[in-house]
Amino acid sequence: MINMPPLQFAQVNGIKMGYYEAGSVTEKIPLVLCHGWPEIAFSWRHQIKALGDAGIRVIAPDQRGYGATDCPEKVEDYDLTHLTDDLLALLDHLKISKAIFVGHDWGGFVVWSMAMRHPLRVAGVVGVNTPHHPRSPIDPIDLFRKRFGNSMYIMQFQDPARTADKIFDAHVDQVFDFFMRRPDARQKPALPGVTSHDDQPSKLPLAFPQYVAGYDTSKDPRPKILSEDEKKVFVDTFTKTGFTGGINWYRNYSRNWAFDAHIDHTIRVPSLMIMAELDAVLPPSDADAMDALVPDLEKYLIKDCGHWTQHEKPAELSSKLIEWYRRRFG
Repeated sequence: MINMPPLQFAQVNGIKMGYYEAGSVTEKIPLVLCHGWPEIAFSWRHQIKALGDAGIRVIAPDQRGYGATDCPEKVEDYDLTHLTDDLLALLDHLKISKAIFVGHDWGGFVVWSMAMRHPLRVAGVVGVNTPHHPRSPIDPIDLFRKRFGNSMYIMQFQDPARTADKIFDAHVDQVFDFFMRRPDARQKPALPGVTSHDDQPSKLPLAFPQYVAGYDTSKDPRPKILSEDEKKVFVDTFTKTGFTGGINWYRNYSRNWAFDAHIDHTIRVPSLMIMAELDAVLPPSDADAMDALVPDLEKYLIKDCGHWTQHEKPAELSSKLIEWYRRRFG
């Protein structure tokens, strides 16, 4: 297992944030790596080493509500205003004028939002699996409800009783056994449900809490992407912190949508969209319409890769980040 750099801390935007740093501090434009759900900065371990070894300054924070970083009580403290202000304050703490922001999964939404909210501090953006979209014409929660129904995990995350949080907290090991897998090469990209007596997956669409609660690892043909030591890092971390901090990001969909009404969604910095061929949640087709919003956009497809790109294809992802960085930023 790759060793992480020393964990450091900074007081930013009213919270204590844990972060890792590697590479040359003389690099004027560092990369800031932003993880998604349910992950932590450790998810970028391969990229931190590869970028650092290449002499590129790289910073990877545990974001608000995750890992070594504080987990405020109020749900509203997890909206995109807070999340992007955290990163802005981290730049100030490190005396960095501009950075390239790289985001996977929910981290992708954060880094595209950085370019909209704080364009003077953003030199470039890389979306890993997560594309940039125009503002939805209706509240995204209403859209999810109409498309998937109330059993879909994002809808369950809106429950004030926090039932989903409690299910995940009670099955931490199963969470990472279930999620951290490659797509089964024998099947079309799909997320398995709860295996029933007839070995058919649950009919509930994207009902992740129920999938995890009824999950049987012995019946899952998908290859694991984490070693036991690597999985232990995630399990130990989320056993300590719980899942509520990260799920609170989802509880701000409506709030973010309202706040974004008067923000220009055009991204005016060099941008790279890295797509994963077999991602069932964020397929490459989701990036088809990005060019209209991101004038200076490059796209790159990683083949035979599912949702967890940093783990599944670490060398290819790192290589592309280094190549693009050197070509666009010297």
